[in-house]
Amino acid sequence: MAVTTESVKADTAEAPLLNVRNLILGSLVYIVFYGWVRWYEGVYGWSAGLDSFAPEFETYWMNFLYIEFVLEVSTAGILWGYIWKTRDRKVMSITPREELRRHMTHWTWLVMYGWAIYYGASYFTEQDGTWHQTIVRDTDFTPSHIIEFYLSYPIYIITGGACFLYAKTRLPTYQQGLHMQYLVATVGPFMILPNVGLNEWGHTFWFMEELFVAPLHYGFVFFGWAALGVLGVVNTEVGAIAKLLKKDLA
Repeated sequence: MAVTTESVKADTAEAPLLNVRNLILGSLVYIVFYGWVRWYEGVYGWSAGLDSFAPEFETYWMNFLYIEFVLEVSTAGILWGYIWKTRDRKVMSITPREELRRHMTHWTWLVMYGWAIYYGASYFTEQDGTWHQTIVRDTDFTPSHIIEFYLSYPIYIITGGACFLYAKTRLPTYQQGLHMQYLVATVGPFMILPNVGLNEWGHTFWFMEELFVAPLHYGFVFFGWAALGVLGVVNTEVGAIAKLLKKDLA
């Protein structure tokens, strides 16, 4: 009885399984950052983004694009490299409580991926169609594209890659082989970025209205829907957590 009581006290004294602070701060990073991006686009999209041959376009938009490339490549290399470098080499021997804690951390990563997918594949993608139905493009690197294709898409790709790597390197549930639903949920939306090349080629050689129902845009829809593969990941998570809770209660 005394041993059991001490064990319960020790578990209670430990940090909560879900770090709510990280969840809130992580969400705020995406919300505040994209709020600033939308403000920047609203101010400098109209004042400096309508003529790609104007000097101010180079100042406010092409430099913005160059900075994006450097920061995105650096962030992906550092973040993915860190997650892989600090991987748990004895992941199959962790305690049930530690595994539960890691699942909660994994859910925090999934929430961040949800925010990134929303802004990239929904908000700025829908906005891009509206922009180009209003403004006739004179370059592939329009203000809307610089934010949508070359900022928001790489951000959700980086976030999704981090989710997958965290699960693969720290959770026993994902150790055997490659989780098919996870690959669909991360690799599918990633393929939207190569599809951008086809999209820009089509708009260069065919003068066409910016309609989402145009066949040229079918790739965006197909790969965007691949994000629904995350439902398979959630199903796996629920099963794994339920199993751990039964084990812990037993």
